[in-house]
Amino acid sequence: MKQTENIEHAQDLMRNRIERSIEVKKMLLLDANFQDSVANVAVKIVESLRAGGKVFFFGNGGSAADAQHLTAEFTGRYLRERAALPALALSVNSSSVTAIGNDYGFDLVFARQLEALGKPGDVAVAISTSGNSRNVVRALEVAKSRSIYAVALTGASGGKMKSVADCAICIPSEETPRIQECHILTGHLICEIVELMLFEDSGSGGQKASSAAMPACQGPQTK
Repeated sequence: MKQTENIEHAQDLMRNRIERSIEVKKMLLLDANFQDSVANVAVKIVESLRAGGKVFFFGNGGSAADAQHLTAEFTGRYLRERAALPALALSVNSSSVTAIGNDYGFDLVFARQLEALGKPGDVAVAISTSGNSRNVVRALEVAKSRSIYAVALTGASGGKMKSVADCAICIPSEETPRIQECHILTGHLICEIVELMLFEDSGSGGQKASSAAMPACQGPQTK
């Protein structure tokens, strides 16, 4: 009997968590500014890649895993068979991360790598559910100082990242798991739009995209 009760409790928990996840995604479905911001970031990435730039992804813990995941979608492929696209996850070089952390402090593990590898016109995508991770904020500050387009992918408040980034995409939730679920959804949307814009026509050219035609990043708004 106890095992049956445990299974029923687990099923109730699963239904509740799935419902909460759906609720946040429904909010994104109605949020015009979220959609405009995602499209704008995708266009910025397309412009950067066409100009010979690259995309950096970085974050801590689960966000580091998301950074690696999205980097793989660029260097490998997302949905389309196409040329590889240049992207780097700044958490994967353990020697760099530990050397910088040891010599300069953990706050600079991403910033220092951006100083070494970034150039004007690149795009930096910072991922943090709180928006307050110091090493992520410091990297965004370096990105801004070097004319690297700075994107914050974060939670409802936006944290400190919101005021630093060129574009802040804030998931309307305070729950870390719900934010993370929507972060990977957002990343996948960006990947798909980038592939569509770059490779829709002939596999190498594609339609031209211009940020001038896209709405600027804004705060939450419902249709």
